[in-house]
This record gives sequence, structure tokens and C-alpha cells, in this order.
Amino acid sequence: MNTITRNTLGKPWYRERWPWLLMAGPFAVIVAGSVTAWLAVSSYDGLVDDDYYKQGLAVSQRVARDHRALELGINGEVVMQAEGGTSEPELRVFLRANPGFVPPDQLALHVTHPTKKGLDQLVDLRAIGTGLYAGRLSAPISGRWRFSLEDTAGEWRLVGDWNPDREASLSLPAPPRSAKPPITYKGE
Repeated sequence: MNTITRNTLGKPWYRERWPWLLMAGPFAVIVAGSVTAWLAVSSYDGLVDDDYYKQGLAVSQRVARDHRALELGINGEVVMQAEGGTSEPELRVFLRANPGFVPPDQLALHVTHPTKKGLDQLVDLRAIGTGLYAGRLSAPISGRWRFSLEDTAGEWRLVGDWNPDREASLSLPAPPRSAKPPITYKGE
């Protein structure tokens, strides 16, 4: 009769190479998807703000402060001094301007990371001489950072990018004269 022996059928399917090879692709996709979902849930990048529209409207106010710094001829130099025995580096700011400008007693320096909002720092700079200010960072910085120096009244500001690992100091000049005046929104 028709008796089929084990030798004529071959090996069972789980002992064959091809089913496992065909299943490896979808299994790899499931593992990669799970890892991606875990990364998305466990880390917050903080790049998108909820009030993006309000921030967009505030751009013209910030540009107006840049132009005020241009009118006053304000420029500055930021230098970091790492002191032995402390993990908080000291910042020194040298401020220069047109004659008649009265330097304030205090300045605010915003040190912002390009992608990680949680690393941002606000440094209060106190006058230690005419046009000379000092303050301490709350944590050491490394890599590229955005520096925004402004008076506490919010009338002017100077902005620049600095990588303290590569450059000894940061020059914060006023915006170039070719900069256009601020765009204002005149909506209803």
C-alpha cells in the first residue's frame, strides 16, 4: 500500500533552514519597533513648545532689542575661568558701548543648549568694575552653546554661539548694520 516513511518526507519543518530565515525579517522588525517605542516613551527631547504661536509673535520684540544694542554700540567679550577646587566655572564679561552709555549694575546671561532644554542656565552677572561683570555657571558646559547677554530691564541684548572647548572667548558684537528692522504684526 501507500505507506510513507519518515525518510521520504524529509525533516520536520522546524529543522529546515528556510522557515527560520523567512521568520527572521518580521521578528527583527518587531524587536526594532519595540526598542523605538521604548526610546520614544522613556526620553523627552523638549523641542516643541505648546505656545509656539506666542513665541513666534515675540520674535519681533527680541529683534527690536538687538537693534537697540546696535544703536547703543554695545559689544562684549565673555571669558570662562575654571577655578581649582570648584565645579562651577566663573564667567567674566567685559562690556563696551558708545560714549554716554551707563553700564547697569547687573546683567543676565542666558546659556542655552541647542537641543536639551534641561541643561539651560541663567547666570546673574554682577558688576565688579566699570564694564566688568562676573558670575558663576551652575554646571560646567562643553560643546556648542547659545549665549544671550541682556540687561535686567530688557531693553537690549547681545546673542552669539560659543564652543568653550575650541575658543578661548566669545565676542558678542551688536548686530551688523545690514540687519533689517524688526517685523511687526499689525493684526486685529
